[in-house]
Amino acid sequence: MVTMIYLDAGDPVALAAVAAIQGGDVGALRRLLHEHPGLARTRIGDPEGVSRTLLHVVTDWPGHRPNGPRTVEALVAAGAEVDGRFAGPHAETALHWAASTDDVPVLDALLEAGADIEAPGSVVDGGAPLADAVAFGQWNAARRLVERGARVNLWQAAALGLTERVHDLLRADPPPGRRELNGALWCACHGGRRETAEQLLSRGAELDHVGYDGLTPLDAACRSGAEELAVWLRARGATTAARR
Repeated sequence: MVTMIYLDAGDPVALAAVAAIQGGDVGALRRLLHEHPGLARTRIGDPEGVSRTLLHVVTDWPGHRPNGPRTVEALVAAGAEVDGRFAGPHAETALHWAASTDDVPVLDALLEAGADIEAPGSVVDGGAPLADAVAFGQWNAARRLVERGARVNLWQAAALGLTERVHDLLRADPPPGRRELNGALWCACHGGRRETAEQLLSRGAELDHVGYDGLTPLDAACRSGAEELAVWLRARGATTAARR
């Protein structure tokens, strides 16, 4: 069993590693990894509280660190646990965080290093990284995850406009219930997808269901800048949560 090493965020080695990662200085990071064996598997934080891996530092908001893919490669080559989890209010992997920041090059690097594309733990629903990408509107990451083989459920397919997938899921036995249909309609509007919104409305989804953030599907479409979809929804009688 590998003994886990924890460093306080203010520790000089931790500060140097974080600075090298955030600045994209792969050479400095490699020197630190050589000088401090086991650093790649070190967690920054409190063993009894919140902590994260150095791969989480690479993928932390807003992501898109300079030389991100090379940094991932250096850490994994030195022994970083590619599916190591954040410890705290959730248990997301670095891949979840890359999905949440739309950082496709780093997402690809993590997958090439063996990251589990179906790792559970999303802050959205406890699910895989695709849940984060779709919920936070990180569409490039979401599409790449689907291209790389991620499983797609109804609300995710609706948001991504995957009409054939939505069609198949609507014909499942048993079919999706009203709550699932409503959530998927909301996500279709969040993604600006009229085609899948039509599919869901035809199966009984509620036009003015109040979903995430207290928003109706019309609100979700407006927030996403899907103006044509918003016009179409209004023509069908849709309203905002404020006018209900």
